[in-house]
Amino acid sequence: MNRLALIVSWGSGLPARTVDAWLAAVAVAVVVSERLTTTPSLGVRLLSAVVLAAVIGGSLAARRRMPVTGYAAGTAALAVEALWVTPGALSPMANLIGLYCVGYYATPRHTLWGPVIALPGIAAYFVGDDVPPSPAVPAAVVVVWLLTWAIGYAGARRRERQANDRRLMSRDAVIDERNRIARELHDVVGHTMSVMLVQSGAARVVLGDDPDKAREILAGVERAGREAFDELDRVLGLLRRDDGVDLHPGLVELPRLVRRTAEAGLDVTVRVDPPQPRLPGSIDLSAYRIVQEALTNAFRHGKAASATVAVRCGGRSVEVEVQDDGRGPQPGYQPGRGLLGISERVAVFGGCVEHGKGDGGGFRLRAVLPLPRTGESA
Repeated sequence: MNRLALIVSWGSGLPARTVDAWLAAVAVAVVVSERLTTTPSLGVRLLSAVVLAAVIGGSLAARRRMPVTGYAAGTAALAVEALWVTPGALSPMANLIGLYCVGYYATPRHTLWGPVIALPGIAAYFVGDDVPPSPAVPAAVVVVWLLTWAIGYAGARRRERQANDRRLMSRDAVIDERNRIARELHDVVGHTMSVMLVQSGAARVVLGDDPDKAREILAGVERAGREAFDELDRVLGLLRRDDGVDLHPGLVELPRLVRRTAEAGLDVTVRVDPPQPRLPGSIDLSAYRIVQEALTNAFRHGKAASATVAVRCGGRSVEVEVQDDGRGPQPGYQPGRGLLGISERVAVFGGCVEHGKGDGGGFRLRAVLPLPRTGESA
């Protein structure tokens, strides 16, 4: 068994044409040897018998590239051999392999030629036999030949479905990765640009009356830009990493996020329970991004002056709730890219999102991220 496995492993690494050539050579050697050693004296027809046997076995060399053509040539040689020389004992085995290859390698439209070509070849084989067989024998051979073709055909269709499934999975993986990158870039760039725009506008307003305040605000703009650049560099760097290290921010970065939004004029109160939760990296990142996007919407769209952030990490889920005192949602509002991005993040973990008008006015967002069970990965 070990020797057979070694041979199969060695053969699987060879080019397909080389494998087919070796198979055809073995078939030719076997069929010709059988013809030379077991067939009664053929006289002048011996050379023709050898040539026909070589065609029958050699037709397997085209079993992948031209399966129908190769099988037609082998079947024609088989019919001539049976009618003009004498039926060979091993020639049908080579023909059966060729018929299977028609079912497996030919295109769906051309594979139907297999049974059409096979039936005349079977008929010629039995017509050329000196001792006519009982009707049950040709019928059994037809069943075996058609069943072999059907097995090859079913294998080809299964192979096509598997290849199609792999293409779909690959496409879905690319789409998911693009969406993930788009969410990351939107959260990083969108939040920082909003902060910088608000700060730049404030600096322009006070530039003439209070240059020192303007310089302080511009320093905040510069600091926000540098931090955003560092975070953007981490996001893009992940595209080139293959060591599984996660450099994304998490809830531990909330103080820096709060400081940045405070410089933009939004007073934020944060409560995390427990204060330093230990979460899977992907959930930790998603919780941070949800807070970041909610605060961005609070001062960009809601014109809020303050907001509260509550993160509760229970045994089965992480709940993130952000409430601001802004103008709240307008009647008939539709979620933008930010809220859609939050929904996509939460959907990955099978969680839920609620957003709308808060109890005391303003805008309220609540997201629940289920934690994986012990032994699962997030």
